[in-house]
Amino acid sequence: MNDAVRTGGEGAVLEITLDRPKANAIDLETSRSLGRAFQRFRDDDRYRVAIVTGGGERFFSAGWDLKAVAAGEATVASDYGVGGFGGLQELRDLNKPVIAAVNGMAVGGGFELALAADLIVAAESATFSLPEATVGILPDAASVKLPKRIPYHVAMDLLMTSRWMGAAEAQQWGLVKEIVPANKLLERARALAKRLADGPPLVFAAIKEVVCAAEASDFQTTMNRIARRQLPTVDILYGSDDQLEGARAFAEKRAPVWKGR
Repeated sequence: MNDAVRTGGEGAVLEITLDRPKANAIDLETSRSLGRAFQRFRDDDRYRVAIVTGGGERFFSAGWDLKAVAAGEATVASDYGVGGFGGLQELRDLNKPVIAAVNGMAVGGGFELALAADLIVAAESATFSLPEATVGILPDAASVKLPKRIPYHVAMDLLMTSRWMGAAEAQQWGLVKEIVPANKLLERARALAKRLADGPPLVFAAIKEVVCAAEASDFQTTMNRIARRQLPTVDILYGSDDQLEGARAFAEKRAPVWKGR
C-alpha cells in the first residue's frame, strides 16, 4: 500500500482506509493501491468481509483527482490498476461482502466507490454528489448503476444537476442502509461486518455472483443457470459441507458452524 491507503482490521474483517488529505481524492497511484488492497481481500481466504472508509471527518472521497488531470498526469484511458478506478468497480470475481462506511462527502468517483460496495452505512454528516457534468466529464459508473438502484428521475436529477443529496435522502431512496452519529460510524460498520463474517460465506458468494449474472441476463435464463449449477459459486455451494451443515443445524436446533467448504 502507499501512504494514502491503509489496511487493518481484526479477524476475518479487512478495513481499507483512503487517507489522502485534504479531500481523499484518487490519483493513479492511489487507485492502483486501492486495487491491490481489494485484490488482497478477494484472494486471501482469511478475509470474509471488507470495510472501506475515508480518513478524516470531512471527506469519504472527492473522487477523481482533477488537479492531476489538469496537470496532464491522468486521463480517462490511464491505467488505474486492477479493479479500475478506485480498485473496486471492475474487480472481477469479488464474491465477498463489502461495506462502505461513508464518513463525509462522497463526491463523483467517491460516490461511485460507495456505490460499488454491497452495503452503505453513513454518518449523519455524509453527503453525496456527482459534479462531473459541471466540469465536462461523464459520471460513467454512476450513469450505469444509479438508475438501477433508485427511481430513474431521481437518478437523472443527481446526474444532470450535480446537486447535493444528504444522508437522510440517500436512505429514503434505499442507497444507505442506516445513518449513525459520526463517532459511532466505524463501530456500527464493524458490528455489521462481524455479523456478516460469522455468516455463510459460500451463500454470500453465490448471492453476489447471481446478482451480477442477473444484471446481464433475463430472469429465466439466470434461474436456469442456477438450477444447472452453471455459476461457479452456486456449484460450489450445492456440493459443500456448509449446505449440509445448515440443514443439520436447523434440524438439531443449534447455530450452524460455517467453514466455507
